[in-house]
Amino acid sequence: MRIFPIASRTSACDDESMTAYVISEVEIIDQTAAAQYRALAAKSIATYGGRYLIRAANPEVPEGRWPEEQRVVVVEFPTMERIHEWYHSAEYARALTIRGDALERRLLFVEGV
Repeated sequence: MRIFPIASRTSACDDESMTAYVISEVEIIDQTAAAQYRALAAKSIATYGGRYLIRAANPEVPEGRWPEEQRVVVVEFPTMERIHEWYHSAEYARALTIRGDALERRLLFVEGV
């Protein structure tokens, strides 16, 4: 799979910090559980300064293979440190308890370059 870099920006609070992204390849297993997961995840993402850039998009695939049922999610955070704080937070832990029943995914953390 080829991923093209997203233009990076520095954080307003730290000139040395680089914007970072969470990229998910997602397949829904249970719609009801997925809705609960999305609500909890969205709230926790906002708490840690993240924002959705792409949410559950069905990508166009000009090369390679992509399972039709998979979707793409991209979330922007001010820094990689904030991603780690969010991912290991008590707020997101609640969403993670539902995630296994809700969806399968590949999760990537990437700094903007």
